Amino acid sequence: MTAEPSAASAETGEGEHSYLQQLGARVRDARTRQSLSRKALAAKSGVSERYLAQLESGQGNISILLLRQVAAALETPLTELLSERDGHPIELTLLIQYLEKLSPKKLLQAKAILSSAFGEQDPLERRHRIALIGLRGAGKSTLGKRLAESLGVPFVELDDEIERESGIPSSEIFSLYGQQAYRRFEKRCLERIIEHHEHVVIAAGGGLVSEAPTYELLRSACYTVWIKASPEEHMQRVIAQGDLRPMTGREEAMADLRRILAERNDLYGLADAIIDTSNKTVDENQEQLQNMYNIST
Repeated sequence: MTAEPSAASAETGEGEHSYLQQLGARVRDARTRQSLSRKALAAKSGVSERYLAQLESGQGNISILLLRQVAAALETPLTELLSERDGHPIELTLLIQYLEKLSPKKLLQAKAILSSAFGEQDPLERRHRIALIGLRGAGKSTLGKRLAESLGVPFVELDDEIERESGIPSSEIFSLYGQQAYRRFEKRCLERIIEHHEHVVIAAGGGLVSEAPTYELLRSACYTVWIKASPEEHMQRVIAQGDLRPMTGREEAMADLRRILAERNDLYGLADAIIDTSNKTVDENQEQLQNMYNIST
């Protein structure tokens, strides 16, 4: 007498059949997105057209190695084909595939665009913490101190906090331990500032924007303002601060400055607001910064 299949085994069989049908549908959708006929996919993957027909109909229990060939031919991650998530929108799959190809810089820009368009916190709700970004010589420290004083809140130079944390000048951190060590100090200090100061004005280092996790932390916790200036004014202000190094090899220094500004332009542009301090007095720039937040002097 033949034993009847148990309820558990029947349920398992149904689950396997359902999974194979979903797998077949994902393969078929991926092939359609690539505008490939089944015959073309067979030629590209090295898997027979007959086998592909069985796979797409949910009837073929394909080996993982053959499925890997199919995934490569479809330019689709194998994990995406094997996913057991039901109702996974094809648009989300395409978006993930697109984002995976982006550089860290472009990924940060994409995140900012999506956050802005689809309901992240209103930037004005972060005004209790104001972060000024931009290259040295733009006027972050001068404007930051004035703004903090007018608001009655602390002013914090992130570079100073890094030196206090490390116990050595920033230049020595770079020379002794390298840039990555400096960036770790930078992120740790920023986290502490955000934790301890509900209201504060922060002047961030010029290179912070190049470190995606730290910049994202700053942007999520603070209202960010790019204090911008022309390369010529950057140079003049650095020299006026007593740093005469740009006077040696001035043309080369100016070329480096222009290159850095060009490389960081898109990242600085993610700030919530921009103030161009070129050809303006400190008082004019302070008034513009305060008016931006509707703050009376």
